[in-house]
Amino acid sequence: MKTYFVYILKCADERYYTGITNNLERRFYEHQTGLYTNCYTFKRRPLELVYSPMFYDVLQAITFEIQIKRWTRKKKEALINGDWGKLKKHAGCQNVSHFKNFRKEGE
Repeated sequence: MKTYFVYILKCADERYYTGITNNLERRFYEHQTGLYTNCYTFKRRPLELVYSPMFYDVLQAITFEIQIKRWTRKKKEALINGDWGKLKKHAGCQNVSHFKNFRKEGE
């Protein structure tokens, strides 16, 4: 059965890179050695693999990768740390213009 990995790398500049692969060891090696000079991680080495769940369905893996890429840094860190409480907290809209951030007059 074919397996897929959604992975998060922590870069030397403290940024996160999220990707998908069917061979995690090979893909991490490619990132770490700078095989592709136009890759986001090339100038951000060394890298640390901080999260890598396995999937059997490529569409689920792709969907999860896209979802993570849209997340804030705080939400990604909650996922990496397995802090489900913080993950849920950061799941809501964080925009200051969001209705939950408005107070009624007199509050």
